[in-house]
Amino acid sequence: MGVIVNKENSNDELSRRIDADLRTKMTEGTGVIDGETPDLVDESEYVKDFKKTSKFGWVWVVLIALAIISLISIIFF
Repeated sequence: MGVIVNKENSNDELSRRIDADLRTKMTEGTGVIDGETPDLVDESEYVKDFKKTSKFGWVWVVLIALAIISLISIIFF
């Protein structure tokens, strides 16, 4: 559904009705409750067997950064 609205003939009541209608249609089939959208990432088949990162995940970031710094220092110095 599309409506072309120009600045010259903008109708606030029409805009509100269209907005309300589109919001109603959007939330009808999506399972939205109280304005919160469901996050279905954890239920996906793709991430079914994945594990969450442990509290020491930052160590990998530090190690990768140190490896990059060491490679740069070896190449340029």
